[in-house]
Amino acid sequence: MNALRTTFLMALLTVLLVLAGGAIGGRSGMTFALVMAAAMNLGSYWFSDKIVLRMYRAKEVTEAESPEFYGIVRQLAVQAGMPMPRVYIIESDTPNAFATGRNPEHAAVAATSGIMRILDRDELSGVMAHELSHVRHRDILISSIAATIAGAITYLAQMAQWAAIFGAGRDRDERGGGAGMLVMAIIAPIAAMLIQMAISRSREFEADRGGAQLSHNPLYLARALQKLEMANQRIPMDASPATAHMFIVNPLSGGGITSLFSTHPPMEERVRRLEEMARNGNV
Repeated sequence: MNALRTTFLMALLTVLLVLAGGAIGGRSGMTFALVMAAAMNLGSYWFSDKIVLRMYRAKEVTEAESPEFYGIVRQLAVQAGMPMPRVYIIESDTPNAFATGRNPEHAAVAATSGIMRILDRDELSGVMAHELSHVRHRDILISSIAATIAGAITYLAQMAQWAAIFGAGRDRDERGGGAGMLVMAIIAPIAAMLIQMAISRSREFEADRGGAQLSHNPLYLARALQKLEMANQRIPMDASPATAHMFIVNPLSGGGITSLFSTHPPMEERVRRLEEMARNGNV
């Protein structure tokens, strides 16, 4: 169901790009914006593991240096039939974790020192199973494509703003007129961001499901998520909004209307779904 929802949202994002391109920049404008956005996101996709690990000063560890953590990741990778990812630890009291890498052959998992202190072995296994599920489903690729299309729409909106400043929209009646172009320039980027966030939330649900199946007990992850949510509220993390979607628990706080732009689903809903999986034996 989540995979189908992601497909629908990606298609909706593509349609939005076509509509915005036609209204704001025409075919040539849309092509230019798409090429520019793709060029920027390609580097991020190809070097995503190095960029984010360096950003959080993650230290690669061996089995001798962190036997329990490394052993958990290795056992899960074997069960999933995946290559062994590189294993990193981030020195931070805030408990959190993420996975990165453009494919299973170039993957890395990272966890903070704080997460080691508050989770037991089963709960940590549930978290790492979630992260390996992201790798197995190639979520970095999906998020990069979504970011490319959303970025192209943003470029188109910026082009429209400059066109409005210099009066380029006065003679564009055949494209919906200057007013229509201005409205699209305002609405399209917001709509693209909402869809992009919805895709991210859908992938989190899918990784929860896949992680629960890989660890063979949805309650491992459910208990871990509840602990991580409370701990992150007590000890906020100094995280970049650009990388917030990568963490298992959103390191950025926000409620009300800001939840529309959240990269993560509501924690209550994530836990509810995992507990339902446990009751129904869907593992």
